[in-house]
Order: sequence, then C-alpha cells, then structure tokens
Amino acid sequence: MAKRSSRQTTQRIALSGLLIAIMLVLGYLERFIPMPIPQMKLGLSNSVLIFAVYMLDLPTAWLLMLLKVALSGLMFGTFLSTGWFLALAGGVLSMAAMTLLSRIKGFHIVTVSMMGSVMHIVGQIIAIMILAPSPAYLKLLGLLMLTGLGFGALTGICATAVMKQLKHTGFYHAIAPRKAAVSPKNKKDN
Repeated sequence: MAKRSSRQTTQRIALSGLLIAIMLVLGYLERFIPMPIPQMKLGLSNSVLIFAVYMLDLPTAWLLMLLKVALSGLMFGTFLSTGWFLALAGGVLSMAAMTLLSRIKGFHIVTVSMMGSVMHIVGQIIAIMILAPSPAYLKLLGLLMLTGLGFGALTGICATAVMKQLKHTGFYHAIAPRKAAVSPKNKKDN
C-alpha cells in the first residue's frame, strides 16, 4: 500500500471525526423512534459503517465501529453495562460479516448491510445468552432477524445512495483508498 501524504492523513482523521459524530447523532435520534420491542433500533448509524467499509479502508471502518460503541456507552451512561456488551458483541460480529462479504465479488451493498444487521442481532443474542441465559431470548430471534433484514435493507439503500452521489464529486477522490481511486471501474464512472 502506498504511503499517505500528511494532507491525506489529516483529511482521513477529519472525516473519521465527522463520521463518528454522525453515528452518535443518529444513535441518539433513533432512541426517539418507537419500536415494538424495547431496545430495538433501526440501526441508522450502520449506514455510516457501510459507507466506511466501502469508501474507506477496513482498519478505519473497524476503528469507527469500536469508537461508536465506546463513545455511545459513555454518552448514554451504558458503558460497561450489559447493554454495552451486547452492542459491542453485535458490532464485532456485524463488522466481521460485512468485512468478509464486502470482499466477495457479486454481493451488493444492500445484501452486505442486511447480513450485517442480522449478524448484529446474532451477536447480541449470543452475548445475552452468555451474560444472562434464558430461553425467552431465543423466542424473539425470528422476529428480530426479520426486522433486521428490513432495517439492514433500509440502511444499505441509504448508504448506497450516498456513495453513488459522492463518487461524482471531488470528495470521493480525496477520501478513497489510493487503489480504489485509480481502479478502471472508477475511471469509467468519471
């Protein structure tokens, strides 16, 4: 990988700060959206992570996810609580799935987002079964996975629309990894 200039590094740091702020605001706002199951969320900040997986490098995307979980816990008073560990487990499994699937040719961004959403739920269920085992959680799994597919599709569509618009701006070339910025596919889009 080619070495980044200090300007590119500064741009990447500034963009990462902006993306963290967007994720935290979206996480805060979705707390006010009524859901049929307590603690269920749309996962709007996941659209920012999808953006990061495809438009930035993977280490940056992983760092954003970890910072979002940590800072959300600190902001909302849940740091190191059961809910925080559920968010961390869900985030790690979700990012692992999105990382792997995003690298397989033929998987659409929306599909990757949907699988990330489902794996977030699976990660949370695994964590809660370790922390406070109860078969009651497994009864919700089907409903949660179905809603996860729907919410994952929504966030994937949002992320796809944003990325499509950004590819036609100079902003994309400033943030894109060097390899992606000069690939034949991207030359064709210009």
